[in-house]
Amino acid sequence: MRPKILCISFSDIRADARVLRQLEVLAEFGDVTTLSYGVKPDAASDHLEIDASLPSLPQTPVGVALLALRLHRRAELIAPAVQRAFQLNAGRTYDLVVANEARALPLAHRIANGAPVWGDMHEWAPEERAHVRSWKLLVKPFMTDVCARYLPKTQAVTVVNDSIAALYERAFGCATETVRNARPFVDLEPVPVDAATIRLVHSGAAVPGRNLEGMIEAAAGLGPQYSLDFYLVPARDGGKYRRYLEELAAGAAQVTFHDPVKPEELPAVLNRYDVGIFSLPPQTKNHELMLPNKFFDFVQARLAIVFSPSPETSRLIRESDLGAITEDHSPAALIRSIQGMTRDNIARYKDNAHRAARQLSSESDESTERSILRRLLSLNPSTASGSIPER
Repeated sequence: MRPKILCISFSDIRADARVLRQLEVLAEFGDVTTLSYGVKPDAASDHLEIDASLPSLPQTPVGVALLALRLHRRAELIAPAVQRAFQLNAGRTYDLVVANEARALPLAHRIANGAPVWGDMHEWAPEERAHVRSWKLLVKPFMTDVCARYLPKTQAVTVVNDSIAALYERAFGCATETVRNARPFVDLEPVPVDAATIRLVHSGAAVPGRNLEGMIEAAAGLGPQYSLDFYLVPARDGGKYRRYLEELAAGAAQVTFHDPVKPEELPAVLNRYDVGIFSLPPQTKNHELMLPNKFFDFVQARLAIVFSPSPETSRLIRESDLGAITEDHSPAALIRSIQGMTRDNIARYKDNAHRAARQLSSESDESTERSILRRLLSLNPSTASGSIPER
């Protein structure tokens, strides 16, 4: 009998590239029930859908009061989405529970009822949105308390890079393993650089705080020999922020917005461009230590890369000679870096991305996930014999 695994993510998993990759590996080891916003992902055996209008943090009047009074234990399970999750899981048992991000940890441990829990923290939970005043005052202490109480009793903890791993180990004394936001290897070839227009591209989420305004400003300052295309996944705001960005770019003919594409289709779509760009001022520790999905998307698409400085991305760009690192996080610095790249430079960077694509794919990360799953499922005698893949 295959193990029963619950995967919790307060996102729409079909649009969440990291959790989708995680889900593919989970499905190798058992029958996976997903608990999330949105409809059932393809790799799930069963799905428990949370209404997208229900917040995953205690954003009710009572919840805000509890956060303000630092009554975190009373607040950790009262978020509307968490309450609904309990209702959906009534009478269910699992052999393993996976909690994506710290906000899911209290729920995961309660549902697990003694089964092992794998906490995929993704990034540094206390400062997820610390540039927002209400988060800094109310949610950061709550997230810190959740991590301090639940991570020591979580059987596996993963994060997106080694720099963030060091933060968790110093702050909470927990051992972590790194599972990057790398995607599977994609068999593509670099496309020749266009003779007339250098084609810039950015993919990601249409949410405030990602400095999309700065990239639009830079594109407007580059002139007609450059174009910038956006592929943006909409936020849970009904498209309000994306409409704002389109209005902001209305006077820049070289900026184009496209509908988002499925995560598995993204490298092939990006492949026809020349340079993937991203510039993010370090408003939070996560911004400072970023190693986002889009970096690996650009590599698999065989693009040259221009990123603002960050320890993790800058190291990889230098190691494989993938592109340019801006002097700072300003639109002017982004313009200078892009203009400093000749077509020959860009072609070389694209070829280097092609050579590095296998190394910077998710193969090693999936191996780490499989090792975690074999270890955790072996803790349960009912799943330890004959049902755990060896590869």
